[in-house]
Amino acid sequence: MAAEIIVPSPGESITQVQVAKWLVSDAEEVEKDQEVVEIDSDKASFPLTATEDGIIKILIAEGETVAVGTILARIEPLTGEKKASPAKSVKVTEQKETVIFQDKKPTEKSKTVTHISPLAEKIRTDKNIQKEEVFSAFEGKRIGKKDIESYISQTASHGKSGDSSDSRNLERRKLSTLRLKLAERLVAVKNETAMLTTFNEVNMRSILEIKEKHNDAFKEKFAVGIGFMSFFTKAVTQALREFPQVNSMLDGDELVIPDYVDMGIAVSAPKGLVVPVIRNAEKMSIPELEIRIKKLAVKARDNRITLEDMKGGTFTITNGGVFGSMMSTPILNPPQSAILGMHKIMDRPIAVNGKTEIHPMMYIALSYDHRVIDGRESVTFLVKVKEYLEDPVKMVMECEDPVLRLIGLQTKPS
Repeated sequence: MAAEIIVPSPGESITQVQVAKWLVSDAEEVEKDQEVVEIDSDKASFPLTATEDGIIKILIAEGETVAVGTILARIEPLTGEKKASPAKSVKVTEQKETVIFQDKKPTEKSKTVTHISPLAEKIRTDKNIQKEEVFSAFEGKRIGKKDIESYISQTASHGKSGDSSDSRNLERRKLSTLRLKLAERLVAVKNETAMLTTFNEVNMRSILEIKEKHNDAFKEKFAVGIGFMSFFTKAVTQALREFPQVNSMLDGDELVIPDYVDMGIAVSAPKGLVVPVIRNAEKMSIPELEIRIKKLAVKARDNRITLEDMKGGTFTITNGGVFGSMMSTPILNPPQSAILGMHKIMDRPIAVNGKTEIHPMMYIALSYDHRVIDGRESVTFLVKVKEYLEDPVKMVMECEDPVLRLIGLQTKPS
């Protein structure tokens, strides 16, 4: 009896998903627990695995949107004959020590079964080459890294000599469920909140000096380097103690103010922006934050962020500086009332004690819902974050060496 691969329910409010990518080809032999397809919901992407060993029959094409509970594929059990010889009849002639393959003439269907290796698929995606073009060129074959590189090289050379360089073709791509939901939420934020942004700038010299002086010892002890996001998270959680309304959210006609900080860290994943959450960030040290942030970053990069990772969140930090952004107005992550934007560190002239000096400066931006947070609160909150970042030892108790205490290299106060 054939086993079925069925779309599970990713969460209470999710009724539809999109078939993002098949990881195997139709009629391919698969093993139990092998990942065979990636699914996009409006909150996250996740893989589905084969439930049994067998030959897979794909029923739903890539890009299709289907309801929860839909059968995506069936897996026919392997027969003894198929296990020994799935596609060919083999005759061995011992005298000549040769193997003669008596292949059946391939049918039109078997010709179109093409498999592309994960590395070749990544190269194809990076080069923005249509899958149909590649599959047509290698019909019925397995496409590896060398095949795709050769195809790109040949295509480029034809482009130089022919007219394809003057092409005015249009490409149409179906938006993923995740991207559609993101667009819907962003438009809703603009329409349903009184969003405003206030700016300040931070002298990053103190943090850079800590990083330069202690990064090797920090990495040796905690197996991660000192990053900027942990300092910003620590500064924000400290400032939210003094300005709890910045950590609040509207629920109908009520204002909900949690006594904890579940910090959302906006991350650019392969399929779009995701915001995994660090729960009870206010209780964590710099090393604990760095370790947690690194784990989430790796999961996002590998497209393995789960719904549980993104559940909740009371405040969000986003870092456009990693892409070179000098200044921006970050958009709220509903139902949260505020979001902090980090930007690129740049050497700029500033006035210090009446003299002009060059310092590493960063613009920071706080976007907030003016229905919940007044201008005075937003500005003074951002000033407090700036103070903590420019003098990080303010974030810890007095001890023999506050900097070492801050980054976890000294645990006991004197």
